[in-house]
Amino acid sequence: MKEVDSKKHTPDSKRRDLTKGSVSRNLWNMAWPQMGDSALTVVDQIADLFWAGRMGYKTIAGLGIAQIYILIYSTARIGLDASMRAMISRAVGANDKEYANHVLLQSLTITLIWTIVVGGCGIIFTNQLLSMVGVSSDVVEAAASYMQLQFIAYSFQNFIRLTGGALNAAGDSINPLKSVTLSRGIHIIFSPFLIFGWLGFPEMGIAGAGMANIIAQFLGMVMNLTVLYKGNAGIKLSFSAYRIDLGLIWRLIRVGLPAAMTSVQRSGSQLVLLICVSSFGDAPVAAFALSRRVENVVNNTSRGLGRASAAVAGQNLGAGNINRAKSALGWALVYSAVLSAVAMTLYLLFTEEISSAFNANPDFLGHMTTWLVILAIATFPMSSVQVLTHGISNTGATVAPMNITLATMWLVEIPLAFALAFLTSLESAGVPWGIAFGNIVRCIAFFWYFYRGNWLKPGLI
Repeated sequence: MKEVDSKKHTPDSKRRDLTKGSVSRNLWNMAWPQMGDSALTVVDQIADLFWAGRMGYKTIAGLGIAQIYILIYSTARIGLDASMRAMISRAVGANDKEYANHVLLQSLTITLIWTIVVGGCGIIFTNQLLSMVGVSSDVVEAAASYMQLQFIAYSFQNFIRLTGGALNAAGDSINPLKSVTLSRGIHIIFSPFLIFGWLGFPEMGIAGAGMANIIAQFLGMVMNLTVLYKGNAGIKLSFSAYRIDLGLIWRLIRVGLPAAMTSVQRSGSQLVLLICVSSFGDAPVAAFALSRRVENVVNNTSRGLGRASAAVAGQNLGAGNINRAKSALGWALVYSAVLSAVAMTLYLLFTEEISSAFNANPDFLGHMTTWLVILAIATFPMSSVQVLTHGISNTGATVAPMNITLATMWLVEIPLAFALAFLTSLESAGVPWGIAFGNIVRCIAFFWYFYRGNWLKPGLI
């Protein structure tokens, strides 16, 4: 930890000072834009699946598989965001603006290298990645071009997430929401024009959604970079003193690696479960893909809530206010409980309506409604896990969340899902029951760690 030097810099009057005032109010002011940002992230995925449903449930299955691979690509880099957010929020709390900018520059360097190397491999090996899941050739054919274009789109989104995370950590939650709203809006509105060839646009099929997303994510990236260059949000991006700092890059990777592993193994576990589900046919695969996206409306919103609580907690830890830092996550859990109750009620009341809105095939509907009911029951544990995972990790305590997630995912959730699917009469329905029970166990473990308070370490990282 670096020692806090409160005299080194004067506070920035244009940033939100999260070390003073009501914790619950500060949290809500930070949270609602990030919750909206995170919800929009999954809304456009659901929109793609909606258009895919017009082409048959096999297209839904193909897009669902492609989205999991894209999710692995983007979430693996999120560990860097966690370490960057922790360092910037603490630096801002300690009024060390130069260090905050230096952290951002090194994070941009790492992200550029990641995007070129990993994103490029994803584009080259798309067909092989889709085929290894074990679905039919029709499903692979339906998703290949879409997946390649989405690798490009999510490369731009990597920079949106990084720059938006820096702004959030500095106390600006509005500008990142503006860029995400613009990019998601363009993607959702423009997609059908390229999918179906409306108004003279080229008819690209479902790949048109990927092309629309490339345009949308590029514009969102430009918006965030513009805000950072202007420097009106508590942090200013400047390359005047840019240099590659291998020591800081290593610290960013070292602090962020556990968070990256937490995210990757969570996304990777979806791929493993998908392989399990594919043994029962394309209809269960489509149900798996869609139900997990619907579930992610709550999960992603909760992630935004967790990241907002980490911004409040991080600035207070940077200023040495331990009790306020813990209170921020406590209030986040209260907001999460309300969100979960509303979502669970809607999922249970409108199960058939949600399912049939995408595709009316009886085989698909039978699986989809079953999955949605089971996962609705576990809404609160899932939401709480997301809040605590991102709330704790983004303050810099990344190892414990990784250990909890790894242990409960690979020792409880996945073995139980496979056992229920292949050793009982539940078949593919055993998978959501395994997911639900695994999240309950994970939730209990996270609450235990949260109340112990080992993650509350003041100062800079």
